[in-house]
Amino acid sequence: MMVHAGVLDDIVTMMRSRRHVGSLEHFAGVHSRFLPHTHDLTVCVPPEYALEPGRRFPVLYLHDGQNVFDDLPLSPFGVQWGVDTTARALMHARVIEPIIIVAIGNAGRDRIDEYTPTRDNTHDAGGLADRYGQMLVYEIKPFIDQCYRTRRSANDTALAGSSLGGLLSLHLGLTHSAVFGKLALLSPSVWWDDRWIVRELNALEGRRPAMSIWLDVGTGELRMLKGTRLLHRMLMRKGWQPGVDLCYLEEDGALHNEQAWGHRTALFLRFLFPAH
Repeated sequence: MMVHAGVLDDIVTMMRSRRHVGSLEHFAGVHSRFLPHTHDLTVCVPPEYALEPGRRFPVLYLHDGQNVFDDLPLSPFGVQWGVDTTARALMHARVIEPIIIVAIGNAGRDRIDEYTPTRDNTHDAGGLADRYGQMLVYEIKPFIDQCYRTRRSANDTALAGSSLGGLLSLHLGLTHSAVFGKLALLSPSVWWDDRWIVRELNALEGRRPAMSIWLDVGTGELRMLKGTRLLHRMLMRKGWQPGVDLCYLEEDGALHNEQAWGHRTALFLRFLFPAH
């Protein structure tokens, strides 16, 4: 992907705003041409990054970046996923390959608009997911690729999110399959706009996108469970194969919260980035 002059100017600005937060690099208030609100970026590099200066690494992009890293201040929900801690432990044990993790902070009150692909009249909200995707594909990813030693192919680029972030991840995976080849959909909000995402998936014609998908839900998530099961059946109908490029989990009794998603982090990391 080419990095255009305007993006290069933005990269210089973003690099000037960089500061270290524990073991993380934090970029505050990143502006976008596609959305009115700024977003914070936080980057976690693996220990091997400094030890092997000639090596490039796959990248995992995470939505709701305020909630995913232990080294950040406590999230608005009171619990973080601990993705940085979990990933480091798995990398140290050589269970997963070393990866760069990029967390994109949400837009607060406007999160629901940015994370949904359609306007849902029932909620009088939504519909900016494609613009969020443009920010991610044409601004954030080029910035990360320019400033870090990344492996840039779709097979080396993953996207993960929970709830509306899971809905967003699947939509962007379908619309930008040349960019994202791995998805983790944790408790996705399939219910949005009368299960619009299932209709989008059903409308796929010809060969399906070549991507690996982790899909999960807790059995205690009554609003999510039925829709996630429907999505799982539709993915198989479209050709995704369990145990090959699709992994589905129903966690017994798990609820719709950060603690449950943090508990499943190790599982989706092992599926998407197994050690070679």
